[in-house]
Amino acid sequence: MKTAKILFIVLVIASIAGISCKSKKPKADEIRHFQPVMIPTTLQEDQFRPYMEEHYWDNVPFDDAEFFLHADTTSMLRAFVQYAAQMVPWDNPAPTMSALMKRASVNKPALEFFAMLADKSLYYSESPVRSDELYIPVLEALIASPFLDQYEKMPYEYRLHMAQQNRIGSVANDFTYTTASGRTGTLHKIPSKYTLLYLNNPGCPMCGTITEGLTKSELVTRLMKERKLTILAIYPDEDLTAWREHLKDFPATWIVGYDAGTHMSNDELYDLRAIPSIYLLDKEKKVLAKDLYHVPHIEAILAQEEGITPENTPVEQ
Repeated sequence: MKTAKILFIVLVIASIAGISCKSKKPKADEIRHFQPVMIPTTLQEDQFRPYMEEHYWDNVPFDDAEFFLHADTTSMLRAFVQYAAQMVPWDNPAPTMSALMKRASVNKPALEFFAMLADKSLYYSESPVRSDELYIPVLEALIASPFLDQYEKMPYEYRLHMAQQNRIGSVANDFTYTTASGRTGTLHKIPSKYTLLYLNNPGCPMCGTITEGLTKSELVTRLMKERKLTILAIYPDEDLTAWREHLKDFPATWIVGYDAGTHMSNDELYDLRAIPSIYLLDKEKKVLAKDLYHVPHIEAILAQEEGITPENTPVEQ
């Protein structure tokens, strides 16, 4: 998914400035600043990213606990977001993130500082680099750490359990949905080549933007006409009055339903901390992509799956 990933990185870099860190800042004369590693002039351009993947944090004194008590958290957070977006290989992030957390596990201040960076960038629901796959190695390091007691580990154990649901490449958890007419169906019984599982709330501004974008997308519209794509818009909460009031917001060509009994939440089938939440599934309901919220990103993944490029895009008749 290199094409889709390139587009996503562009969106990420445009959003980096929007992440803020509310941690208490040290006094100006105590601040310890992060100095990024310089790329050696002897390297070729195709060697830049692998070099930075390994050496990006070399100037951080991990064994100096005092550094993390006085570090400039804003610049460090910005650096972490850039690292996650551009240096970590998203198709196989575990080795890179595990290696980073091994370096950060030399003392408790370093471990907790990088846990904070990961929380705000990889777990925080509005982060442009939110990713369970990048966050899982962080959680595993925290749970394995001798610096945390069993009570400190408990929230990380729960987060790991939820992050392991519906991972990319795995079959999405099945559930039963109910439509406004009372008809029921299950996710796994949808027969199309692709299913876009769109978890949303009535009146949610971002949901409205996504719904409009999907409706206006020529590629999405064409794939639906060809019966290759089904959009399943699900309301996972309990206020059906509000949900019914907003049914008109969705196209008649979509399957629009709700989770009767809120099993998705109660049975911990899906992580609902971020709404809207979008999953793209293949015919076998394996997760192709998750945590989607930009229509151009969705289009890029669908186009890549379909082998569509600007040169061979069919022209509508």
